[in-house]
Amino acid sequence: MTHYDIIIIGGGPAGIMAAISACHYNQKVLLIEKNKRLGKKLAGTGGGRCNVTNSGSLDDILANIPGNGRFLYSVFSQFDNHDIIQFFEENGVALKVEDHGRVFPKTDKSQTIIKALERKIKEEGASILTGTEVVSVKKYDHQFHIKTADKEMTAGKLIVTTGGKSYPSTGSTGFGYEIARHFKLSLTALEAAESPLLTDFPHKLLQGISLTDITLTYQKHSITHDLLFTHFGLSGPAALRMSSFIKGGETIYLDFLPQKEDSELLELLNTYSHKTVKNALKTLLPERVADFLAQPFPDKVKQLNSKQIQELMQQIKHFPIKVTGKMSLAKSFVTKGGLALNEIVPKTLESKKVAGLYFAGEVLDINAHTGGFNITCALCTGWVAGKQAAVRDEI
Repeated sequence: MTHYDIIIIGGGPAGIMAAISACHYNQKVLLIEKNKRLGKKLAGTGGGRCNVTNSGSLDDILANIPGNGRFLYSVFSQFDNHDIIQFFEENGVALKVEDHGRVFPKTDKSQTIIKALERKIKEEGASILTGTEVVSVKKYDHQFHIKTADKEMTAGKLIVTTGGKSYPSTGSTGFGYEIARHFKLSLTALEAAESPLLTDFPHKLLQGISLTDITLTYQKHSITHDLLFTHFGLSGPAALRMSSFIKGGETIYLDFLPQKEDSELLELLNTYSHKTVKNALKTLLPERVADFLAQPFPDKVKQLNSKQIQELMQQIKHFPIKVTGKMSLAKSFVTKGGLALNEIVPKTLESKKVAGLYFAGEVLDINAHTGGFNITCALCTGWVAGKQAAVRDEI
């Protein structure tokens, strides 16, 4: 039976970084991944381009982690988004910053990121088992005993980086939650986050249209970003972000032109009073959107009475959309919920109940918006868990 200082279960971004970090501190490390290759979920992020982090300030990052972002203050004081950028640049990856601070490899290929991580983990000397599923995890005699179908290994420390339950095709089946239950640790309720929204809105009229920098509002939550109308409802960053705050049954409001004040719109209507409503709106909006918004009204702008003008303004600035639900966890980008953070030490990511047991990445009850923020959480918590497991005294 082979003994390691640290065993890590889950070869996504958190697990890979935990292995690199722990090896950096001269530990004998084994990383176990059930897929044939490391980083399967990374390959699909950012539309296959891998939005590896975000270049924003600490306040920007925390503002985009609606699920328990404050817990990460201590993590980010040890390793943050700027450290991620430096890490990849030092390891031969040229990066670029796009809109909303999103950071991508200049190649626009996720494989560039994955290959850099694979090179680094091998360079640091971690042992890697791919295509290997863990079947049981136990702890006795101050050691963790890890069983696969044909092997048994022991370790002084165990880091769980198995992801959530979203996109199970990438290997995220919730096994980390089973480990937590085995050790009688608390879990919060799981639900879909960063999920497309299902609506009863007559979306077929606008299906396929993409809008830039609209605003979606629900109660105190206001999100300005891009939106895509689909055959089932709404997708794109604005809808995905809004999904963190709703469950289904709510009415959200769409501002098609958040950069325009009411007075500017009224001035536009006065300027184009001789035009059709549709053609007046076309000066600011895509043709199909202008056509959709103009439908309930008289043909010409000059035919609108004051009440109709107010109704048109309401349609443009405060259009109600009933959300009937969200996509399932299996079709959502992120799992909301997970290991209860009141049982985790913020500085080390070690369990308060089980010495030597660490958690990082999406298995924790932390969820962030798309735009590089979830990967930032995974990479940073992975690095810190690996470092802390390495430098902490043996159990």
